[in-house]
Amino acid sequence: MIRFFDILFSGLALVIFSPFMIPIIIALKLTGEGEIFYIQQRVGKDGKMFGLLKFATMLKDSPNMQMGTVTVKNDPRILPMGGFLRKTKINELPQLINIFIGDMSVIGPRPQTQRCFFAFPKSSQEAIKQVKPGLSGIGSIVFRGEEEILDDPNIDRLKFYDDIIAPYKGELEQWYVKNQNLYTYFMLICLTVWIVLFPKSKIYQQIFKDLPQPPKELTNKL
Repeated sequence: MIRFFDILFSGLALVIFSPFMIPIIIALKLTGEGEIFYIQQRVGKDGKMFGLLKFATMLKDSPNMQMGTVTVKNDPRILPMGGFLRKTKINELPQLINIFIGDMSVIGPRPQTQRCFFAFPKSSQEAIKQVKPGLSGIGSIVFRGEEEILDDPNIDRLKFYDDIIAPYKGELEQWYVKNQNLYTYFMLICLTVWIVLFPKSKIYQQIFKDLPQPPKELTNKL
């Protein structure tokens, strides 16, 4: 049933948003490095790799630069239009194609690069591989300000991601896998829209009261 809604929603969204994508495509072609789409290999269902589509927002060689696949606020690798596209999540729109062809779902654990996927605890890795990755999900909603969290100059960013963020994000994704159903699916879609409009809101805590609690290092950051 979820697959039916994935096809329905992604198909409708592609039709609706296609006219709005044309100015973005032109602007990307004329700015930065002239790249329109960025395809990156991510871990999908059953651990199989697939090509994740995004609008290009960073330098092509970003994965080989400092911080690798982890992005922080005001990252110098972000292209002129990249900041706006990332903040509004417009850069994620091409993933509607990934959803339509079956690589992803509208809701699920965010697809990770191998480097970030293996930062998850083993139990989280096994759970995440049971479902399709999503355009949005509980991990995306809770960690909507992840780049700002990692912008703290007083922390070792990669170590903080591996030791603090990844384990808790893994717990959240395990929670989703355990509670995957149509109610959770539609509620997370609604929450995604709400969080885009009101990014400081923590309404998800009131709706899903059984979510894993964050470690003390993240209590005041989420």
